[in-house]
Amino acid sequence: MKKLDKKDIDPKVFKLYDDYAHNRMERREFIEKLSLYAVGGLTLTSLMSSIMPDYSAIQVSQDNPKLKTETISYDSPKGGGTINAQLSRPKDAKGKLPGIVVVHENRGLNPHIADVGRRAAMAGFISISPDALTPLGGYPGNDDDGRTMQRKRDRNEMLEDFIAAFEYLKDHSECTGNVGVVGFCFGGWISNMMAVKVPELKAAVPFYGGQPSADIVPNINAPLLLHFGELDERVNAGWPAYEKALQENDKKYKAYIYPNANHGFHNDTTARYDEKAANLAWERTVAFFNEHLRS
Repeated sequence: MKKLDKKDIDPKVFKLYDDYAHNRMERREFIEKLSLYAVGGLTLTSLMSSIMPDYSAIQVSQDNPKLKTETISYDSPKGGGTINAQLSRPKDAKGKLPGIVVVHENRGLNPHIADVGRRAAMAGFISISPDALTPLGGYPGNDDDGRTMQRKRDRNEMLEDFIAAFEYLKDHSECTGNVGVVGFCFGGWISNMMAVKVPELKAAVPFYGGQPSADIVPNINAPLLLHFGELDERVNAGWPAYEKALQENDKKYKAYIYPNANHGFHNDTTARYDEKAANLAWERTVAFFNEHLRS
């Protein structure tokens, strides 16, 4: 079924989906409330098809001939133990590459985030995309079950899993040792927290991520590039206090708020996707990593 254009969907539908995607609403309630917007030429089926992920929208395939992409495992002694991850880098790389840790949303390493990891590799980095659901069996093949599974894990233990991924990548024989992190939603919070907890982190790029408390902002060493959607009221509510703490502690940061963009605007598998904002944010992200990881 052809997806609806974002302009044809009531903005309240995106807020409804945001509540559902962030575990503030059960599936039955979500469908009941969504059905209220199935009016005129819109059907519940067309709305569901448009706002739920469609993983046929992959930009860089797993078997892309320009990349060497594989599944690896690494040790996370303070987190979940053994963690599986996608490791991807250009096949024609000459010498060592700077590294990027790619952090998923609140549903495990789904096809979209794995795709983002490969996009980072296409940009000339060695990337690691961990699956924090590994201790529970790994990403289950759909986001609904993935969200349910991720709720069973402690988020601070998952933070340790991604810090361990940083250590794995920093010490990898094909990495220069200069490593940054990019994360989305839950992964945005992880990116902010890695900036707090990892002194050697070279750069952090949170996409619409939750913010650390002001009292730990002084621990940040890495420069930050922060992306927000203008319509993302939930996440944006914490930004003024975070920015004030960054300024008071003389931290290096750049922040962009993308007009008329929703939470999740970078995810090209749902109708929340904003192509213009997503492309610009990714261009800025790659340029930021080139600036801070290749020096």
